[in-house]
Parts: sequence; structure tokens; C-alpha cells
Amino acid sequence: MSLAPLLVDVGSSLEEATGLVRYLLVFVFAAIPVIEILVVVPIAIGLGLDPVVTGVVAFAGNVLSVYALIACYRRVAAWLRRRRGDRSEPSDRYARARRLWDRYGLPGLAVGGPVLAGVHVAALVALLAGSRSRLVAAWMTAGIFAWTIVLVAVSAYGVSVLGLA
Repeated sequence: MSLAPLLVDVGSSLEEATGLVRYLLVFVFAAIPVIEILVVVPIAIGLGLDPVVTGVVAFAGNVLSVYALIACYRRVAAWLRRRRGDRSEPSDRYARARRLWDRYGLPGLAVGGPVLAGVHVAALVALLAGSRSRLVAAWMTAGIFAWTIVLVAVSAYGVSVLGLA
């Protein structure tokens, strides 16, 4: 799957919106698996949205969607089993997240998951591996928080270096 059309859609949607709707879109895009903070934060800051507000709103959208997943992961796991049927091969994203889990445990999954597999897949892997919901929520929050800070800082610096601000 190519991410180029997705990036254009996020960018054009943010560009066409005005005022608080732009930040509402940042919240929604950050909550969507695949887009998440890694895509929406740099695009939003590149389009001139306030970096701090963008970071706070994107963090909230991403973390709240993970909390929703954690709250109903048993239903999600049952749905995935039904959806996959007899297929025994995991998806590439799941396999990357599982390798992270096997090697580094929950802390490694929380830090590396948002970049390597997506925070939603990482949280699901941790839950399916038997981690307690509260620990998964705490570690995923810390990972999302750290990545949000890094993305905001790097994006804001890049915009200033390129003279876009």
C-alpha cells in the first residue's frame, strides 16, 4: 500500500480547513491507525499550525484512540481471529511488533512500536501477549508522549530551517 495518496489527503484536508477545524482534523488523523502522529504532526506544522497546539491535540487523539483499543481489546482480538480465519501467517506490522515484544518487552514495544509497527498494533501485541491493560496504557502513553515531543521539535526546527515559518 502506498502512503503517498494518504499523505496528500491529510495535507489537502488540513490545508482546505480553517480555524479550529484544522486542529479537530489533527485530532482525528492522529487517532487513525497508519496516519497517527508520525504523519499528521509534520504535515500540520509544515502547513503553519502552531507546533505546541498541534502536538497537544495530536497526542490527545493518538492516546485516546489507544485507550479505546485497550478498553475493548478482547472484542478486537475476537474480531481479528474471526477475520483471519484459518490463516496462520501474521501481517508484516504484527510480525514487526511481535519481534519488538520478544526482544525488548513492553518498554521496547512502547518506544519502538509507534515508528515500526504503529502504536495501535503495538498496544494490541502487548495485550495479546498477556500484559496488564494499565501497564500497556502507561507505557504506550509514555511512548506516544516521547515521539510527539520529538516530532514537534524536529518538524518545527525543519520548518524554521527551510524558512517556511
